[in-house]
Amino acid sequence: MQVREYMRPGMNGGMQRESFGELLGELANNSAALVRDEIALAKQEMTEKVSSLSSGVVTLAIGGLIGFVALLTLTAAAVAGLAHVMDTGLAALLVGVVLAVIGGGIAFIGIGRLKRTSLKPEQTIETLEEDKEWLKQLT
Repeated sequence: MQVREYMRPGMNGGMQRESFGELLGELANNSAALVRDEIALAKQEMTEKVSSLSSGVVTLAIGGLIGFVALLTLTAAAVAGLAHVMDTGLAALLVGVVLAVIGGGIAFIGIGRLKRTSLKPEQTIETLEEDKEWLKQLT
């Protein structure tokens, strides 16, 4: 088997020869570096997505708790106010139904927003596909 040598510019301005084995070693090193970079990119992308999702969940929980306390207060006030016009039990039922409809609508909107959040590392998958094509062209 004949070992091929390739020419590339050296540091002193002259041409330097590299054997096929050296080129293969360089390719292996570059491929390993590429894989490490892709893993680092995937980790970074997932960290950003989880951070964004967790801050949204915490904000939602705090807002929900404060809203719940306000809702309890307003519910009591509404029932007390309607008790002057109708039976207390009927006033409580009416206020409860209205609040259930409002709460269901808000929960539906929240579920829709959570469904739109994707944890899939799309950029990493795209670059992995590009890397796969690049490696196919090299071989």
